[in-house]
Amino acid sequence: MRDGILIINKEAGYTSGDVVAKLRGILHTRKIGHTGTLDPAAVGVLPVCIGSATKAVEYLTDHDKEYRAVLELGVTTTTQDLTGDVIEKRDVSGLTQERIREAVRSFEGDILQVPPMYSALKVNGVRLYEMARKGQTVERKARPVHIERATVDAVRLPYVDLTIVCSKGTYIRTLCEDIGKALGVGGAMAHLLRTRVGAFGLEEALTLSEVEKKAKSGTIDALIRPVEDVFPYERVKVTEPAFSRLQNGNALSLECFEREPSGSPLLVFSPDGVFFGIYEQRGESYSCQKMFQTREDGPKCRS
Repeated sequence: MRDGILIINKEAGYTSGDVVAKLRGILHTRKIGHTGTLDPAAVGVLPVCIGSATKAVEYLTDHDKEYRAVLELGVTTTTQDLTGDVIEKRDVSGLTQERIREAVRSFEGDILQVPPMYSALKVNGVRLYEMARKGQTVERKARPVHIERATVDAVRLPYVDLTIVCSKGTYIRTLCEDIGKALGVGGAMAHLLRTRVGAFGLEEALTLSEVEKKAKSGTIDALIRPVEDVFPYERVKVTEPAFSRLQNGNALSLECFEREPSGSPLLVFSPDGVFFGIYEQRGESYSCQKMFQTREDGPKCRS
């Protein structure tokens, strides 16, 4: 099995950690990491990094994400979704479609969000959801996030269908509750589907059972995306004489490349087209930022 990115269609009831644990058994490898937590009740796109591609996890978590969410207006819960206890219910019959659409649009752009208590963030080494389950509440600082697009797809009160395109770190549960507050009736997330992470979409995602079938039939490799697909950078090969420098993570001069690059960072490949690492320009040369292929003894990048 080759290293790379496998796009999972996470099903309800599984945590992101559950998905990784099951894939380790299915694919018979320990080196697997997911690229962004989805709540157990949420479904959809969860890119998983395999082998040396686990070095790309930090980059994938930075990508924008697209969601389809169902907001239930008129209800407030302890968890900001319907898995929690109901705190309050309010009448929504006076809401109009235009007022709802205006409220949703008002959240587009740069906003501040207070992370929910039921989240995996840590405070003093303890995850917030662990405190919340004990009935504890701690102060959380509002964090900046960016909502690229927030649109109403349908209104069927008390439910509102939403499409959200947002930055990393955005809690859709919190957004749903905040929209409800803006409308004066409260709100909670009833359903969440993640349809895209960066360039990886739901159309190529596989359920765990589909992955298991492909692994047993020996056809899973064809569905593993190469790690370089994560990065939107320029691609360039090194020359044969410069290949040993690339293997060792040494700095590369312009003469090391088959053609002169037009920018930085670069995705640098061997002469035969194997992706080795990300390089950034520093002065007259390019230095290794992250290596994905190395010699067997594991040389480090040298700046």
